Amino acid sequence: MEIGLGKNGRRAYELDEIGIVPARRTRDPEEVSIAWQIDAYRFETPLVVSPMDSVASPKTVVAVGEQGGLGVLDLEGLWTRYEDPEPLLQEIRELDDVAATKRLQEIYAAPIQEELIGRRIEEIRDAGLVTAARLSPQRTAQYHKAVVDAGVDIFVIRGTTVSAEHVSGRAEPLNLKQFIYELDVPVVVGGCATYTAALHLMRTGAAGVLVGFGGGSGHTTRSVLGVAVPMASAVGDVSAARRDYLDESGGRYVHVIADGGMTSSGDMAKALACGADAVMVGSPLARATEAPGGGYHWGSEAHHGELPRGERVHVGTIGDLKSILHGPASSSDGSMNLMGALRRTMATSGYTDLKEFQRVEVVVNPHH
Repeated sequence: MEIGLGKNGRRAYELDEIGIVPARRTRDPEEVSIAWQIDAYRFETPLVVSPMDSVASPKTVVAVGEQGGLGVLDLEGLWTRYEDPEPLLQEIRELDDVAATKRLQEIYAAPIQEELIGRRIEEIRDAGLVTAARLSPQRTAQYHKAVVDAGVDIFVIRGTTVSAEHVSGRAEPLNLKQFIYELDVPVVVGGCATYTAALHLMRTGAAGVLVGFGGGSGHTTRSVLGVAVPMASAVGDVSAARRDYLDESGGRYVHVIADGGMTSSGDMAKALACGADAVMVGSPLARATEAPGGGYHWGSEAHHGELPRGERVHVGTIGDLKSILHGPASSSDGSMNLMGALRRTMATSGYTDLKEFQRVEVVVNPHH
């Protein structure tokens, strides 16, 4: 599509621009499985919680695990910088909007304490759950040993954009392929949003790739950097890379996890319909009574020292984690009973498991 005489671009679609088409046969929601498996780990729901301090504390990660999801703890957040971050979380909740970003930068300027990394992972392990934790690409080389020694099950390397070949004249870049090869644990890495970038990440041996630039409600990457790829098209492109890599590698299936910008149950269903295996969400769970943010939501970009690309967003509190994930819902806006809604979407469109549901027909919805 021509944008101007000297520049072409193809039309890409957001999740709210597409719709799922019901098939000729429907099913009972009770007969639908929304289970998801990555590596040796099986989860009853395809829901991964964003590694953001407003959502994922050791306690909420455990609570999400008990509800069938996977919580990811941010190892560069408050929980590894402070022995007891509760008073700081309290303070962040009470800041006025004007002061919030500056104060976040100060709070997060405290150094990461390596021994807290191990301790937080053990807190989750002690509950008998699958543990997942996140580092940024910049800090992975430095801290990965502490993470693996603590017995993490799934290692998440998540940045705004992660490439298989980070080109830098300044620092020794993280050699992802060698790094993943030497680790004994499955690695999920991202974000990426194009076929080529995803294919390169898959070739590093990653077990999963995150699609998106964390373009969710806690982020302003879009307005600050101008980087944005509409999620429906991005997931579709990366799913094509997954299919081609499956052939190229002789059967290695890499999981595609849509990351960011999904606030309602309908968004999540559409991301899965476009080919995602699971969704990573933050703000829908920041609205839980248990969430550390207490009705506020912010990500690691918000307190970036030089270029904040996020803000503390007020999302409010609507109910406990269980009712947000599994109901009962007391509102009709798609913010509660997220997993029950997904079952119903699949049942209505005639599918009984997620792998099949990825083949559902979708249409472009011209109303927008």
